[in-house]
Order: sequence, then C-alpha cells, then structure tokens
Amino acid sequence: MNHTDEMTAYLGALVDEMAKTDISHAVISPGSRSTPLAMLLEENENICTYLQVDERSAAFFALGIAKATQKPVALLCTSGTAAANYYPAVVEAYHARVPLLVLTADRPHELRDIGAPQAMNQLQLYGNFAKEFIELALPEATEKMFHYVRMTVARALVSATHTPAGPVHINVPLREPLLPNLLLENLWEHGRLNGDAHRRVVKGETSLQQIDEFVDLFSIYEKGVIICGEGVENSKDEIISFAEATGYPIIADPLSGLRSGTHKKEFVIDCYDTFLRGEQTALSLQPDVIVRFGAMPVSKAMYQWLNMQAQARSLVVEEGSSWRDYTLLTSEKIICHEKSFCEEISRKITKRAKTSWLEEWRSMNNWTKEKLAKANNHEGFFEGKVVQEIQKLLPESSIFFVGNSMPIRDVDTFFTTDEKNVRIFANRGVNGIDGVVSTALGTSITGEPLLLLIGDLSFFHDMNGLLSAKLHDINVTIVLVNNDGGGIFSFLPQRKEEKHFESLFGTPLSLDYEYAVKMYGGTFHRVTDWNDFGEKVTNSFAEKGLKVIEVVTDREENRVLHQEIWNAVKTWK
Repeated sequence: MNHTDEMTAYLGALVDEMAKTDISHAVISPGSRSTPLAMLLEENENICTYLQVDERSAAFFALGIAKATQKPVALLCTSGTAAANYYPAVVEAYHARVPLLVLTADRPHELRDIGAPQAMNQLQLYGNFAKEFIELALPEATEKMFHYVRMTVARALVSATHTPAGPVHINVPLREPLLPNLLLENLWEHGRLNGDAHRRVVKGETSLQQIDEFVDLFSIYEKGVIICGEGVENSKDEIISFAEATGYPIIADPLSGLRSGTHKKEFVIDCYDTFLRGEQTALSLQPDVIVRFGAMPVSKAMYQWLNMQAQARSLVVEEGSSWRDYTLLTSEKIICHEKSFCEEISRKITKRAKTSWLEEWRSMNNWTKEKLAKANNHEGFFEGKVVQEIQKLLPESSIFFVGNSMPIRDVDTFFTTDEKNVRIFANRGVNGIDGVVSTALGTSITGEPLLLLIGDLSFFHDMNGLLSAKLHDINVTIVLVNNDGGGIFSFLPQRKEEKHFESLFGTPLSLDYEYAVKMYGGTFHRVTDWNDFGEKVTNSFAEKGLKVIEVVTDREENRVLHQEIWNAVKTWK
C-alpha cells in the first residue's frame, strides 16, 4: 500500500470501531490536519456528523448530545489552538460526568518543537480533566496495527463510560498527504475480529452485600431524608419505592428528573430552597439519617441546611470511588448503584406507616407552594414568574435547558411538580455561563421540543453557538431574560459596594440581540406583557428553526420581589 491507502485503512478501522461500539454522533470543526478523519466520519453511514466552525461551541454542542442521549459523542478538530478551544467543555464534561471521545489531529513527531506552523504541545493537553490520554501511533497498514487502533478505541470508550463517566482524549498525529482514498477496497473491514465482530465490553451493576445493616438503620430511624441530585433520572421509580418503604421525604433537585413525570409524587419535596431559608424552619427539621443519590443539589439554602446536620448519619450512594460532598459531613460512602440499593432496601424492609416527620415536610412544602404561586399576581416581568409561565406552556415530553446563575436558581425555586415528563438539563459540572447555547442545542438531537432559558450575559458568551441551529435546522425556543447585566450579583454581598458594583459585577452591556439572532437566521420577539409572552412561546413550538423571545426585567426590582417571597415564607411556625 502507498501512504494514502495505509492511512485510509488505519483510520478506517478506527472510525469503523467507533461506529460498531457506542459512537453514533460526531461533531466536527473544519481544519487541514484532521482532513482524513473528518472525511471518514462523514463517509461512515452509521455515524451522524455535525459541523460547527467554532471549536468551543462545537465541544459544548457535543456535550449536549451526550447529555440527552446518555451515550458518548466523538469530537474532532485540527491541531493547534483549535484543540485548546475544547478546554472549557472538556472541564465541564469531566465534572458533570459526561462521556466524550475527543480526537485532536496533530503534526507528526518530527514536526514538533521546531517552529512548524500550527504545531504546539498537545500531549496531555487537558491535564487531569481527561480521564485518559492516548496518543495514537502513526498509521501503518499491518494486521497488528489494525487490531491496535481498534483496541485503542474500545479502551477509550470503556474509560469514557465507566463510572464516573467523562472525556477521553486521543491525539492523532498524521503525515501528509492528508486526503484519504474513500474508494479503498474493504474500507471499513481492516482488523475486524472473525470477519465482522467488534470488541464488546459487558458491564454489570454494582450491588451491596451488607444490605441488612442498612435495612436495620432505616427501620430504627424514622426521621430521615432522601436527597436526589442530577444523574438519577433512570432510577426514579426505585427511589420512590425506597421513599414509600422508609417514609422519608425526597428532596428533589430540578435536575434529578423527579419533579416532572407520571410517577408518584407523594413523597417529593420541591420547595425546600425557599422554606429552608427560614432559620426557625431549618432548625425544626433535624434528621437522624440523610441518604443522597446523584450530584449535590443546586440549592445554596439546602447546602447551608446540610452543614447544620453534623449529628446525622449521612450516606452517599453511588458507583465509583470519587467523592461529591462539599459539606464534608458524609459518614459513609456506599459504592453501589442507587437502583440496586433502593430495590434491595424496598424488598427487605417492613414498610413504615406515614409519620408526623413526613407530614411536617409535606405541610411546609404545600404552604410554601401557595406563597410561590402568588408570584403569578405580579403584573410586571418578574423572573420567577417567567419560570412559572414556562412550566405551564411547555409541551408534554419536552426538554427544558436552563442557564446558570439566576435561571437555574429560579427553576429550583419556582419549577414545581407536574405530569409532563419534562427533562431538565443544565451545565452544573463547574457552573459556567459559557457554552450554554451550544449545549442546549446539542440536546435537540432527541427530537423533543426544546426550550432554553438563559440570561443576557450567558447568551452573549455563546452567540457563536447559534450557528448550529442554522446549519442543522434545529428547532429551539430561547427565552432570553435580559436584565442588562449579571443579575446574580444583586443577591450577593458585592451589591452593597455601590462605588464599583455596576462596573465590576452588574456589567451592563446594553446590547440589542435582535441583530445577532437575525444574522443566524432566527426570529426575534421582545415581548410587552404576559399575554404576549404566552402567545409567543406557545406559537414558537409550532414554528421551525431558531426563535428568541426576549423578556426585559429590572435587576433591582427582581431582587426585591425575591426577598419579599422569602420573607413571607419565613413566617411559618
């Protein structure tokens, strides 16, 4: 074989192994050094490819696809700073436990560190934020090397999907010429085992042998709480059965999947972020046992309440050895799949009758919900009411992607239980406001109606991400809450520093986003009242393409209205 055919056969084996294992989606940014891989990914009929010119947006777009499909997604770029622009999304994927296969093309070894163009050190580029780094050998057309490249793909995907999931980086050095031979005979077949088989990894769920110890614990103590964060959506039926057996309330983070759907919600507590702000209420709710599944909750009030529970026996149940508890009060880390744990407990424990402890949580929750509903009486544009209106308007079985800072906190407070099977997503790995538009657009791959709620600074950060909607005919409704700056800082101590607050924290940009939306082929509406808002959002779900609905709010008024609600709830007890 000549160089071109050797390279084609070698990389064809790589792409074929990706397609035959877990990879069905790939996001590509254009470049020269990545040419052969890009063309082979595009050629393979089992992999759906997406183009995004901006590498930072491309990486977040891939992140969104992986979140929605719960499968690893491939990400490809050329060498140099293109690869560096993946960094923020790789960091988010690592901390959010989202599987990505990051493929960075590179110069061959002889062109490194000698001033060659578009060459830099890409080895271990993402540091500890990649679960594994692999540098491929240069292409060779031997049976052993075909097996090598296929085994490397299998190894990378095992690492990316094994709990805790995350990104794996494969650096691919390539020599010129770079154009592959797509007419090569047996393009995809080189190195297949037994003709057509691929390397398969069979994984089982981790169960717990000492289950009787915990059955006894939950039988003794009736004052317990179950805390559910992001990552437990696929175990919600088992968690509800566990709550029914123990009589413990479920404190359900909005990203847990437990607030929306047709499942039972008798034990679900959804207004804790508001009522736990009251000191007397927080002091009156002192559990003996805390069981947490999934990530730490969004709510700061919940975190502060957990910090008060040093006397409780605190259990974190999850597969994998990593620790996620910044209260530092976990007494036991149980390495076990939450589904298996809940099933075993529910099967063995004697079901507890309803207790005064459970009723106290439910009464507090229902009373708070009544107070929150009064936000709907506000005639002006209040950001909490935006969430309540969105919840009413969202179609059945839709995706609700939520931006960071104020939007996710308002969803935590104002998005209560319903029957719609709405899937709520957010980038809470490192809570950044960058890449939110792109990640949201990536979740559209499921075909479900998609609504993104985002603030103006976050929208500005990722306007390049709107290109994906145009290139890939994505249907998305974006509700843009424009308070002309960083609304979250109005709730922090910096607010009192009037001299420098606006310039350093309020950061008003005074931008008219209508022009940016139209540049990307979208439609833009700046609503005038709540009726207009409801009409525009409702109509947007029947319209194709990118639709941005802007709600202009006032930062100070928004802070005052939030504070009034919190003060009203503090009157309980």
